[in-house]
Amino acid sequence: MRISRRALPILLLIAGLRTSSLSSQANSAPHLEKRGASTQLIVDGKPFLILGGELHNSSSSSLDYMKPLWPQLAGMGLNTVVTPLGWELIEPVEGKYDFTLVDGLLAQARESHERIVFLWLASWKNGMSSYTPVWVKQDPKRFPRVVVKGREIELLSPASAATQQADARAFAALMQHIKSVDSSDHTVLMMQVENEVGVLGDSRDSSAEADRAFLSPVPAELARYLKAHHDTLYPRLREMWDKNGDKSTGTWPEVFGNTNRADEIFMAWHYARFIHAVAAAGKSACNIPMYANTWLAENDAVPGSYPSGGPEPWVVDIWRAAGTAIDFYAPDLYAPDFVYWSRQYHRDGNPLFMPETRGGAPGAANVFYAVGEEAGFGFSPFAIEDDMDPKQDLAASYRAIDAIAPILLEHQTAGDIHGVLLDKQHPTAEFTLNGLELHVSIDEIFGQRADSGYGLIMATGPDEFLGAGKGFRVSFTSAKPADRHMGIASIDEGRFEDGKWVPGRRLNGDENDQGSYWRFGSRKVNTEKVKLYRFD
Repeated sequence: MRISRRALPILLLIAGLRTSSLSSQANSAPHLEKRGASTQLIVDGKPFLILGGELHNSSSSSLDYMKPLWPQLAGMGLNTVVTPLGWELIEPVEGKYDFTLVDGLLAQARESHERIVFLWLASWKNGMSSYTPVWVKQDPKRFPRVVVKGREIELLSPASAATQQADARAFAALMQHIKSVDSSDHTVLMMQVENEVGVLGDSRDSSAEADRAFLSPVPAELARYLKAHHDTLYPRLREMWDKNGDKSTGTWPEVFGNTNRADEIFMAWHYARFIHAVAAAGKSACNIPMYANTWLAENDAVPGSYPSGGPEPWVVDIWRAAGTAIDFYAPDLYAPDFVYWSRQYHRDGNPLFMPETRGGAPGAANVFYAVGEEAGFGFSPFAIEDDMDPKQDLAASYRAIDAIAPILLEHQTAGDIHGVLLDKQHPTAEFTLNGLELHVSIDEIFGQRADSGYGLIMATGPDEFLGAGKGFRVSFTSAKPADRHMGIASIDEGRFEDGKWVPGRRLNGDENDQGSYWRFGSRKVNTEKVKLYRFD
């Protein structure tokens, strides 16, 4: 076929526009993007803050059960529901897929203007394999199990190629279906691949096959990764490797020592290889963010008392060495020290998403710290159906954060936002914004002191700040000698409507302790703006 010289530029332009359009379509899918000081979830071209909740394990297995819940979930300020999808319901007969439940959940979510994060409960859930189809459970020869203390348990071996292939095929089929029915709506934001994986009851699989693998050489790709990232490895992992001579070759006990921690590293590698392969199969069909979550252990807990091999902070580097299909690692955080554990996962390029945590009053406080101090892009308490009263604390926090979400996301990228989480053990916090030192403490006036305080603060202009929360107060100082004298010019409570600030009461007198503090009282979550003045 011949093309005239006049037609060629037009065809080239059309081809360029088509390529640009295809690229735009590809980038319009939900994805993670590094923007300034933070990594954010981008949905329909804009940063999206997940204010979510995870359902009880079995709630979403019935569309009739779910139908009345959606309006109540939306009514408490959720914009995203985190919910399981069990392999047993998706592929009840090998090779035959049933997506009725998926389609029904998507339809119900759209009707309530909600988004979804699906949890793929397949080979593992909470260190066991109860969500596998019965045709998998009935064939332990084809789908071998882990051996703990001489006994096979209901836990599929991560070293099994047959199990990995079956899981990956089902997940790829699910993701292909999601792409076919959700490519324009983007109801599904992300996928969690498996759930809280690891061996319970012992530090590693002790089957004959696992014993042989443990006494075989450590994979060369793992050794290369450790060597290339030595200085940034998690301290506990680096210390273990250093203690054994930073070896690049040898068996697992030779390289990491013959301890239960070496067992945990061994299991982490095998779980990670399996799950990266499953995630990669899904991404080849529908490329949206995918993550792995963690049943957190206390620092001195013995592997096996928690699922040994899951992406605990000290073995996340092992998981990273095993593949790139998992985009980030997330904590299921019920431990009391929320600040400590949040920091363990918001590190080395791993953004913070909280897929499962406490709700109620603790969740109402912790969400401010997660999205403010740690630039988290999402928060999701477990058993959210138990907290659906729109008057309870979590709903109030969600409504306040949702109202300021666009400006909050902008300040995450700028890095000029902080979150605070105060209690009797940690009654103060200090940080610098706009060249000023902010001194934050639990609110107190006339001898009445709040039990706790929480919120976030961002710099919105020269000597101007926006904050939200309750139970804390702020004072300001400057290190510059010329700024020795400064005070509070005004404090306004208010709200945002269509992105515009609508001021309410001008707070003065008792509400700012006679001009001494920027106060957030303990009765309710407030959103406030403060302006400062300076004088000689």
